[in-house]
Amino acid sequence: MANLKEVRNRITSVNSTRQITSAMKMVSASKLRRAQNAILKMRPYASKLREILGNLSQSVEAANLSVYSQQREVRSVLLIVIASNRGLCGAFNSNIIKTAVRQINEVYPEQNKNGKLSVLCIGRKVSEYFTKRGYQIYDADNRITESLTFENTVPISERVLKSFSDKEFDKVEIIYNQFRNAAYQVIVTEPYLPVIPPEKTEIQKQVDIDYIFEPDKETIVLEVIPKTLKIQFYKALLDSVASEHGARMTAMHKATDNATEMIKDLKLVYNKARQAAITKEIIEIVSGAEALKG
Repeated sequence: MANLKEVRNRITSVNSTRQITSAMKMVSASKLRRAQNAILKMRPYASKLREILGNLSQSVEAANLSVYSQQREVRSVLLIVIASNRGLCGAFNSNIIKTAVRQINEVYPEQNKNGKLSVLCIGRKVSEYFTKRGYQIYDADNRITESLTFENTVPISERVLKSFSDKEFDKVEIIYNQFRNAAYQVIVTEPYLPVIPPEKTEIQKQVDIDYIFEPDKETIVLEVIPKTLKIQFYKALLDSVASEHGARMTAMHKATDNATEMIKDLKLVYNKARQAAITKEIIEIVSGAEALKG
């Protein structure tokens, strides 16, 4: 059995860890509230823009007008992988990395083998992983999620759009955690470019909607499609940030509970060791007294 000093030191150490994890949980809960409000407010706007974009893309003329709707043979691919800069958030980062690697190995092995697959890393964890393993890095940004605003994301999205229009890439996908609630996030692999029209439902096939374009279709396509794509990229980042704080809050909550249970167990061990030491001392005293009598 461990001596009393060792057990006391372990109790002190675990108690300090519990204080840290409890503080981190409260900080993550505060950040989660702001991030959750941001993504919940953005989703209806982004969803409506996406719907408009899909309706525009269903037009053959619109597809010809916008370079972002042109579907080409997939020879070169860009994967935008979004994770976090820090750990202590459970399997948040590792699951994103596993999904990205699986996508590379199963969907784009030929492009990767030919050096035609690049990765845009958002977050230090993914940039460190893919850089160390020799993947072709298109760019890496580890600061954007620290002060996330739409204005900060525009330069990155504009660069991606330009690379696609210059035919540097034939396809672009985003891999990120989609926020559902604090304890549940879903990893999404979302096609970003080219813009693919959604499949029509049976009702939509029966109804032929006649759109009125003002000022004209060309102007709307050239304005709406790039703006919608920038909004979609920003929404993916908001989703990822909210998911990160939710995952970290959940992980720190579990860590705090585990530390509490460990302290209970250690105190039980400490009391048993203390009781055994006291019993041993009593036995020694009694044995000494009996020896003196003899």
